[in-house]
Amino acid sequence: MSPAVSPTVSSAALLRALPLAALLLLSPAQTARQARRPNVVLILTDDQDVCLGGMTPLKKTNALIAQMGITFTNAYVASALCCPSRASILTGKYPHNHHVVNNTLEGNCSSKLWQKIQEPYTFPALLKAMCGYQTFFAGKYLNEYGAEDAGGVGHVPPGWSFWYALEKNSKYYNYTLSVNGKARRHGENYSVDYLTDVLANMSLDFLEYKSNFEPFFMMISTPAPHSPWTPAPQYTKSFQNVSAPRNSNFNIHGKNKHWLIRQAKTPMTNSSIQFLDDAYRKRWQTLLSVDDLVEKLVKKLEVNGELDNTYIFYTSDNGFHTGQFSLPIDKRQLYEFDIKVPLLVRGPGIKPNQTNKMLVANIDLGPTILDIAGYDLNKTQMDGMSLLPLLRGDRNVTWRSDFLVEYQGEGYNGTDPTCPGLGPGVTHCFPDCVCEDSYNNTYACVRTMSASWDLQYCEFDDREVFVEVYNLTADPHQINNIAKTIDQEILEKMNYRLMMLQSCSGATCRTPGVFDPRYSFNPRLMFSHHGPRARRFSTQLL
Repeated sequence: MSPAVSPTVSSAALLRALPLAALLLLSPAQTARQARRPNVVLILTDDQDVCLGGMTPLKKTNALIAQMGITFTNAYVASALCCPSRASILTGKYPHNHHVVNNTLEGNCSSKLWQKIQEPYTFPALLKAMCGYQTFFAGKYLNEYGAEDAGGVGHVPPGWSFWYALEKNSKYYNYTLSVNGKARRHGENYSVDYLTDVLANMSLDFLEYKSNFEPFFMMISTPAPHSPWTPAPQYTKSFQNVSAPRNSNFNIHGKNKHWLIRQAKTPMTNSSIQFLDDAYRKRWQTLLSVDDLVEKLVKKLEVNGELDNTYIFYTSDNGFHTGQFSLPIDKRQLYEFDIKVPLLVRGPGIKPNQTNKMLVANIDLGPTILDIAGYDLNKTQMDGMSLLPLLRGDRNVTWRSDFLVEYQGEGYNGTDPTCPGLGPGVTHCFPDCVCEDSYNNTYACVRTMSASWDLQYCEFDDREVFVEVYNLTADPHQINNIAKTIDQEILEKMNYRLMMLQSCSGATCRTPGVFDPRYSFNPRLMFSHHGPRARRFSTQLL
């Protein structure tokens, strides 16, 4: 068990002071009504895969959430990168609607434009303003949060009663938190600074001193298992014999794939393999502190008598790869290991130890939590669907058969001086010039699941409009791109469906997919590599 991190006096005092004011504002009828509404906790990890064993270290989380509730086995993200994915969680929208396309300010990550146009309509803002919830945030928000050009740490997004946000990207020591808009610096003393434990104890502090007359929403966003993969001291010796899985797509050439995947050197160098194995082991070690956080939180809710009236969601912002198609470590790619994430939920009305195979996405989290709070989803512009009928086990549910994945590469037009042979536009390069991203690593995919097909169709926004198609029933590790051999009619339909989803908004994002019996297709809309394209990611969107 991790040593407790002492809560600061200032945060405890703040949390004690506000409930009294809230109590004075509420009538007895209001307090009784709000007390009956469910509470919600969202635990969000950073870069945690599910395809490559990312949930294995979390024994307590599995026992306390999965075994006490439901595991969604087909949960995906709308973009395989931190900032656009987190923006999708907060807004319930696809990236082409919230316009956060990568992790940079230029890509709208925590920019002034994001703050002005999207933040006032995030689901926490609606929970607080329209549903009377007290709201608590602790941890990583968006990658560029706190940037000077975006208002610094003094900016507190609307919708948060209590705000403890990390400045910029994930760290474990030597970081700055925005404590309700005031900078608080942390150093490298484990007992008071290790971020995962700090978040755990801030959360316990909130539960101790919050108002008991309003329902609450908590979002706890851990750094783990993101780089720099710094485990707590007591876990540095864990998993010494663990290495990255050697699946069938490990350390092989990505033939018939986009040029960025094909450029990876195969086989990988011994130093690259040792590096990714070390990273894999450290990622697991950092997750042990997350497991402690979950245990502390659940126990506190139980002691407070609030566990039975609280939904707890556990998920990640994107997946991760370690050696697949000879790419050492990162995310950003269109494959299952990068877009598929864990999603566990327990709460009122959810039967224990269930699994659900429905196709769900992170754009569904906002609508689900608002639905739990009793908010009319027709008043939102969200693209996602409420999972509440699935959580309750409703049998007569019409559900989606596909969803959209989209990403805009972070590369630039210059040449990486360490890798001049690769030409302009690459970025995130390793010493042996294996690059994880490029400016034309810009793609959109339809991921579809139905009784007849488990399929992924992707197009790249490059000169050749490169296409990748995978039949995951026959090829679960996505080794064989069947774009040139699949039936032409399916290509036509998937091309048209992709264009429809890339331009969708709100309810039009939930229309029937290609393999849904309700789907209609105009055969005159022929597939063409040079035909009119749907709305693309570009700076024109920003």
